[in-house]
Amino acid sequence: MRWLLLLLAVLSLPAEAEAIRIGTKRFTESYILGEILVRAAGGGAELRAGLGNTGIVYAALTSGAIDLYPEYTGTIAREILGLAGSPDLAQLNRALAPRGLAAGVPLGFNDGYALAMTEARAAALKVRTIGDLSRHPGLALGLSQEFIGRDDGWRGLKTAYGLPFEPTGLDHGLAYEALAAGRIDVMDIYTTDAKIARYRLRVLRDERGFFPRYDAVLLYRRDAPERFPQAWARLRRLKGRISEQTMIRLNAAAELEGKSFAQAAGLFFSAGDDATRREARAERRLLPTLFGPDFWRLTGEHLLLVFASLAASVAVGVPLGVLASRVRATAQVVLGAVGVVQTIPSLALLAFLIAAMGTIGTAPALVALFLYALLPIVRNTHAGLEGVGPGMRLAALALGLTARDRLWRIELPLAAPAILAGVKTSAVINVGTATLAAFVGAGGYGERIVSGLALNDHVVLLAGAIPAAALALLVQGAFDLLERRTVGIWRAPARAN
Repeated sequence: MRWLLLLLAVLSLPAEAEAIRIGTKRFTESYILGEILVRAAGGGAELRAGLGNTGIVYAALTSGAIDLYPEYTGTIAREILGLAGSPDLAQLNRALAPRGLAAGVPLGFNDGYALAMTEARAAALKVRTIGDLSRHPGLALGLSQEFIGRDDGWRGLKTAYGLPFEPTGLDHGLAYEALAAGRIDVMDIYTTDAKIARYRLRVLRDERGFFPRYDAVLLYRRDAPERFPQAWARLRRLKGRISEQTMIRLNAAAELEGKSFAQAAGLFFSAGDDATRREARAERRLLPTLFGPDFWRLTGEHLLLVFASLAASVAVGVPLGVLASRVRATAQVVLGAVGVVQTIPSLALLAFLIAAMGTIGTAPALVALFLYALLPIVRNTHAGLEGVGPGMRLAALALGLTARDRLWRIELPLAAPAILAGVKTSAVINVGTATLAAFVGAGGYGERIVSGLALNDHVVLLAGAIPAAALALLVQGAFDLLERRTVGIWRAPARAN
């Protein structure tokens, strides 16, 4: 009885408080702000970094997968709420309230959109404003994909200024080098970008006032302050503490000085530390970065994503292939359905799954990889079974084998090479596709690739791409060996019969 009372007392203890979950977008400043927020919140706050563009991070917030993320008032007004002008926080919060969201804790700086050219090119063409661009219809514009698709980006800007261009979509981290090399003439920038001065860019004046203010704030679920009162009280201390010059300095630490996002964020908390300010540029080298302290964690996450989704795809895909072969009326439906899944853009599918499942991270990534791996397995299973000759089927009937025995003893062993080829194809594809899981906070080698793109750092990119490529080769080799050993064993019963 005493032990029972003790057990009940233990079970009645309050559970450990849930940690506040902070998300970020996939660009340098957002990564750094995420690190600052996690450090400021304390108490084991959880960071979900590099989730993707506004649509994906906002979907994660509304679904409850994260509790807050750093956002900008112009983005909230134009992209999320569809409001015109530059509404203040009170107006934004009235519009956000029905969605269960709120915006607050202005961090102290404005990071607006702008267009820029190299100083030399702009001077040669006498371009000082956005409107001046229309006098040079032959200019090549390289704009980030998100900017192209936003109402407060290219779509609205083109209409407001009557611009005649058809821009090329280009990752923001790569556009600076393309601009410096002369491959493009104009790019979109954030006004706190550290590379503006380094590449000697001229920021074109928005003479028509198209772009609203983009004051950095926290966009959060309305219940977050009540659920995390201590963390929220600490986060509120950041109000007004990050100036534009400070943010440019932190961005420069990551993009120009080779510091990690966490190290760059650390400069904010040690702003008065002269030793920290005098740190020499940390040149990243490939091997130390490749086998860094996160290597085994990322490897484990990548293997989990690849093989857990592959196992589910085999468990579902092979029976679907058998169904398509056995029941002719279902063949077109089954094969068509798995084929259509392959046509869905991966980021669009991930965004849909986040909203549908109400979470980010490993779960939606596994579902997406499972769906993408189905097609080779289903098609190869169907093709392998269809390739079993009518003579073998008639012989099995003559022996009096049941339909189940014919399938397991004759047809599947003969179709085994095709089935294993499909599984191998799915496995190799999954290794590469799993890198996209980093866009929804599921980790894996893609985490390095996403960071490398944000920083335009080839070393970090290679540190993610090389192990992913090596894993793909290892998986293919392992399946080749498995195929040679397994097919002979599986075919033995068919020969015996």
